[in-house]
Amino acid sequence: MNYWLMKSEPDEVSIDDLAACPEQTVGWYGVRNYQARNFMRDKMQLGDRVFFYHSSCKEPGIAGLAKVDSCAYPDPTQFDTSSEYFDSKSTQESPRWQQVDVRFIQKTRLLSLNELRGYPELAEMLLLKKGSRLSITPVAAQDAAFILEKLAC
Repeated sequence: MNYWLMKSEPDEVSIDDLAACPEQTVGWYGVRNYQARNFMRDKMQLGDRVFFYHSSCKEPGIAGLAKVDSCAYPDPTQFDTSSEYFDSKSTQESPRWQQVDVRFIQKTRLLSLNELRGYPELAEMLLLKKGSRLSITPVAAQDAAFILEKLAC
């Protein structure tokens, strides 16, 4: 099993929104970075664990746990001309962008970005690297275990 950190702006989809979704599942749409897309398409597996991270908000941080609930499939927003995620170069025959479904596991206390930065044990975590802006990043097993311990899960 792999671990991932997936960022979402809480005003778009928060951990509470995910918990309230039908079947507590949401498509992780709108990813428009090739490396993040490749993680979903090539590396994510059913059942992989997700640290659900609130970003671009007053207090960013890990807000809950989820799991990958589908294999990658074409993100429908790339074809929707009214969507901010529309991509005119993407076609049904050759889609550029993928998404996976993510299923709610539990809401946790907020493990803030500032708190994460305070742990030397997490110094190599991609999220904490200078200039790291990817919306999806792998989390090393030892980092995942440390975070789960801090969340008391």
